[in-house]
Amino acid sequence: MKNYKSNIALTLSLVLVLMTSCKAVDNANNKQKGGVIGATGGALLGAIIGNNVGSGNNSELGAVIGGVVGGGAGVLIGNKMDKQAQEIEQEIPGATVERVDDGIVLTFDEQSGVYFDTEKYNVNSKSQETLNKLASVFSEYPETNILVVGHTDSSGNDAYNMTLSKNRAEAVTNYLMAKGLSSGRFTTHWFGEEQPMYDNTTAEGRSKNRRVNIAIVPNETMVKDAEKEAGTN
Repeated sequence: MKNYKSNIALTLSLVLVLMTSCKAVDNANNKQKGGVIGATGGALLGAIIGNNVGSGNNSELGAVIGGVVGGGAGVLIGNKMDKQAQEIEQEIPGATVERVDDGIVLTFDEQSGVYFDTEKYNVNSKSQETLNKLASVFSEYPETNILVVGHTDSSGNDAYNMTLSKNRAEAVTNYLMAKGLSSGRFTTHWFGEEQPMYDNTTAEGRSKNRRVNIAIVPNETMVKDAEKEAGTN
């Protein structure tokens, strides 16, 4: 599978996400969970954000992701998440599907069908086709939560781009919820132009930065069931 990665190097390198923008974390619009981000949560967080610039503690967003479950329970969770990742890759072959820690990170571009034109946040027809497939997979795995994160390129001023990335993330979230997925599964964040993954000095780089990333993580029910089955609770 060319896009399906364990990516240990990513896990190690993205611990730096512990230091990121204060302004960005103020922009959560769904319920937050308690807890403090750790190194393992930071790796998953970094995978959906990209480059980590600025200062501040990102514990709010990290708490949504949580930490890695160890032991037998972790193996059971990992098996379920592996299966879901494989199904997503089969349904959306153009997407980048990465297994990081206990979660799955999805990155879309024009090839995989979820992308945005300059200054736009509408879910276009090609994006709808991809999100329809994704919603079908999500419905098969109700014991997972979904984090949607919006970004922009560097065109326009900071405030405008922050709002634009918010609109992009919410457009994707709302579209998926309209497919029958529970609103309680979703957390939506946005970072404007602050976390580019590609070079904003080129047209290709800017087009790739106009993105929404999605992370899929086990919810409390999955964790508790896995712990019970493994005899660790």
